Amino acid sequence: MGAVRKLYGFPLGLAAAGAATLGYASVIERNWFRLRRYDVPVLPPGRKPIKVLHISDTHLTPGRARLLDWLRGLDALEPDLVVNTGDSISHPNAISPFLDALGPLLDRPGAFVYGSNDLFSPVLKNPARYLWRTSQKDYGKRRRIPDLPYLELGSALQTAGWLDLNNRIGRLKVGPLDIEFGGVDDSHINRDRYDKIAGPVDPSADLHIGVAHSPEPRNLDRFAADGYELLLCGHTHGGQVCVPFYGALTTNCGIEPARVKGLHRNGPAWLHVSAGLGTSPKAPFRFCCPPEASLLTLIPRAPTASTS
Repeated sequence: MGAVRKLYGFPLGLAAAGAATLGYASVIERNWFRLRRYDVPVLPPGRKPIKVLHISDTHLTPGRARLLDWLRGLDALEPDLVVNTGDSISHPNAISPFLDALGPLLDRPGAFVYGSNDLFSPVLKNPARYLWRTSQKDYGKRRRIPDLPYLELGSALQTAGWLDLNNRIGRLKVGPLDIEFGGVDDSHINRDRYDKIAGPVDPSADLHIGVAHSPEPRNLDRFAADGYELLLCGHTHGGQVCVPFYGALTTNCGIEPARVKGLHRNGPAWLHVSAGLGTSPKAPFRFCCPPEASLLTLIPRAPTASTS
C-alpha cells in the first residue's frame, strides 16, 4: 500500500512543483522589475559622461498597472537620452497608457524603432518551438496587413521630438554632444533595409549609435563596419525562460545565447541587448530572467597611446 501511495504521490508532487514554478514565473518574476547599470567607454577623450536610458519590449496591454508605475519612475534617473528599441505595445488600446507612463521622458531627447508586435497583435503558439526555431517564419503565415496602430504610436513619439530610426539616419544634440544615429526597422519581419542607411558615419559627429529591434548579426556587423561605436537592440527578452547557472536556451534570432542580454562587444563596437520589460500576453511568464531597463553611462574612451 505504501508503494502505491508513493507511485501516485510522485506525479502529484511534480504537478504541484510545476504549478508553483508557473505561478512564480507569471505573477512574481514577471513583475520584478530591475534597472541594470553599465559604463560604456565610447566617448572621445575628455568629454563629460552622459546617461542613456534603454527601454525595450514593453509589450503593453491594458491592466499592467505595476509595469506602468515602474516605467513612470524612470524619469527620476534624469537620463540625457532615451532609446526605445521596439515592441512597445501588444494591444490597440495600449498607446495612450504607454505615452502617459513615459510622461516627462518624452521631453528628453529620444529615438525609437518598431518591433513586430508594434504592428501585429500576438497569437497563441507553443513556446517550446523557440528551442529549435525562431518565430520569424510564423509571420509569413499571418495576415500581411498590420492590425495594431503602430503609425499612431510613431507619430506621437515624433511629435514629442523623438527620432524615427526605422531605416533612417538622424541626428540629435544631447547635452554638449552631437550624436548621429542610424536605425533599421524590424528584421524579424523582414522590414529592415540597411542599404538605405549604409555608408561610413559622419566623422564630424561626436558619437554614432546604431539602433535595431532584433540583434541580427548581419545588421550588427554592418553597423560596426560603418563606424557606429554603440549598438542598441532588444527583442530577445533575455531568453525569457532561463536555466539556473546556465542561462538562456534560445534567443529567437541569429545572435548566440552568450549575448542574449547585457553589454558585449561586436567587433570594434559595443553592443547592448536589453532583456526587456514585458512579455507577449500569450506567454506571460519569466523565469531566472527578470524584466529590466538599462541605464548606460557613456564615458570617454581611454586615450590612444601616441607613437613616435
